Amino acid sequence: MPKQSPASKSVGDLSEQEAGAELERLAAEIAEHDRRYHSEDAPAITDAEYDALRRRNLAIEQRFPHLTRADSPSHAVGGAVSEKFDKVRHRVPMLSLDNAFSDEEVRDFVERVRRFLRLPAEAELGITAEPKIDGLSLSLRYENGRLATAATRGDGQTGEDVTANARTIADIPSVLSGDFPEILEVRGEVYMTQADFLALNRRQEADGKPTYVNPRNTAAGSIRQLDASVTAGRALHFFAYAWGEVSAMPADTQMGMVEAFAGYGFPVNPLMRRFGDVDGLLEHYRLIEESRAGLGYDIDGVVYKVDDLALQQRLGFVSRSPRWATAHKFPAEKAITVLNGIDIQVGRTGALTPVARLTPVTVGGVVVTNATLHNAEEIERLGVMIGDTVTVQRAGDVIPQILGVDLDKRPADAVAFEFPSVCPCELKTAVVREETAGGSEGVIRRCTGEFACPFQRIEHLRHFVSRRAFDIEGLGEKQIEFFFNDPDLPVRSPADIFSLAARDDENLKKLKDKEGFGAVSAAKLFAAIEARRDIPLERMVYGLGIRHVGETTARTLARAYGTWQAFHDAALAVAHGDETAREDMDALDDIGNAVIDAIARYFGEEHNRELVERLAGEVRVRDAEKIASDSPVAGKTIVFTGALERMSRDEAKAMAEKLGAKAAGSVSSKTDLVVAGPGAGSKLKKAAELGIEVIDEATWFERIADA
Repeated sequence: MPKQSPASKSVGDLSEQEAGAELERLAAEIAEHDRRYHSEDAPAITDAEYDALRRRNLAIEQRFPHLTRADSPSHAVGGAVSEKFDKVRHRVPMLSLDNAFSDEEVRDFVERVRRFLRLPAEAELGITAEPKIDGLSLSLRYENGRLATAATRGDGQTGEDVTANARTIADIPSVLSGDFPEILEVRGEVYMTQADFLALNRRQEADGKPTYVNPRNTAAGSIRQLDASVTAGRALHFFAYAWGEVSAMPADTQMGMVEAFAGYGFPVNPLMRRFGDVDGLLEHYRLIEESRAGLGYDIDGVVYKVDDLALQQRLGFVSRSPRWATAHKFPAEKAITVLNGIDIQVGRTGALTPVARLTPVTVGGVVVTNATLHNAEEIERLGVMIGDTVTVQRAGDVIPQILGVDLDKRPADAVAFEFPSVCPCELKTAVVREETAGGSEGVIRRCTGEFACPFQRIEHLRHFVSRRAFDIEGLGEKQIEFFFNDPDLPVRSPADIFSLAARDDENLKKLKDKEGFGAVSAAKLFAAIEARRDIPLERMVYGLGIRHVGETTARTLARAYGTWQAFHDAALAVAHGDETAREDMDALDDIGNAVIDAIARYFGEEHNRELVERLAGEVRVRDAEKIASDSPVAGKTIVFTGALERMSRDEAKAMAEKLGAKAAGSVSSKTDLVVAGPGAGSKLKKAAELGIEVIDEATWFERIADA
């Protein structure tokens, strides 16, 4: 049976190496579609198909966050700026929104906002709700009431100058009405109604020209015409809902700003409302969803924004999205298909995951051939059997899932699935269920083979050479499998990689003479391996493949310990039960018992220690880079405790990190400073015992005043 390519697998089925390859493919494919769309106005795929590519990319990043690429489409706010247009630098970046796909995620969003702001339960939090228009974002700059510049979003920092085209849109005023600010950048969405889109396609057909894909792409292509007369011939519309640079704010709320826009002559969406609780938001979401078919223009969700602009300012941004807003997308599409079989996938940590093999079916513009079943308990909950007719949904995270079974269509020869008690690898090692923190049986079943299990060993090696770890060019999934099974140059541990060239010199049969290689490719591979003998500490820690130690955790550990020797010694001490070493590690922010126990187990295994020592003997580990900062708290480890009055705990940590400090969760001998509010308890007592400086919140702000 031919091997499935990563592109044909569901996200839940991808190994870590496959995920990296798939992210590389998606980045290139999405970039090409962006080029076609933004530079040529000739999209090669439907809007749904394009969105599906981006959702698949995001889903893989959510499952493997450490694999996120520097050129990830998720980091790009828009597309590349075409050379056909003059460039416009946005004075205030045009950012994108995070998404929510369920009522629970909306409640989580509101709760996160409340926690960040430290709002008491009885305090109202005003949030606006408005339809999410499916069009093209546009920024309009007015100077002294006259339209000066119109620019597309572009990459969020720089857009395209489409001023001449924007002037042809009747909804966009050339001159503002009322009492307007001297400088005003109004932002909103250019869109085309469904009726106008159908009329345009009828004209295209009558003229023997190709028809357009959908209203959104057509609106985007229309605003980006080099000939403004073409834009003028298209029936485009505009809704205003945001702003960039403003010389004098006309209101202090989101709702007030939009009302001001209406007074200046801009169309604003009549379905925008303000609510003081989550239930109101969700009720309005359902009203808009029910009204969707009759609106006359495309929407794909509802946008929620914190109404108070001062609170928006406090909340700030995460990556390229505001903390104070989210887009509640409409439900994913569903489809009916047949479950043909269930396979077991063994991950790098030995976890066994059942994967449903389906008769191919198109869901949301993507052909789905498999879906995750998560674990044995999920199979039992669904009551699914091989041969069943099932309902499949591609949710917001893109990973296809089975929602239910049509029992009326169950065939007589349907077969129940029995979860294996041994690993499907050649060793047939036992499968065990993990215990939860409370001591009960967990739902995850793992192979006990560890590095002896070929599935796990290969996955560990793939992880080691992955982009975020050692990133060895030319040593991908196929090459790892080749060397793992090669009798002349076997690679069974990371250290074996760095002895490849020396072993090749000693062999009569050279790598250059093997199928798939040659003198040039072999030399390039050896050079790429040699280039990775010098490795940053955080990549070394991450590359070891310790369970629960992802890229962010590895970076935290590297910054805390500074050198490989210091981390190595601390890990060994934790493995040997040294309570002081464990306490110091536990004091690091975001490092908890799960991580510490995983490090202890890893370094407590003789096989792993041998693997680590052999690897350390082959590479040179660079010390962690120190955060460059001239602030008075740079390089210090700070603990915030008690009821802070001028900032929430999250705000305090974010502030400290911006100033080059490390925010720890508990007090230890490594703590430099404790900032204590009213009600500080055990942490304050421990700081006194250790002789650590303690200041109050007011002193903290005085100390960092000039930073």
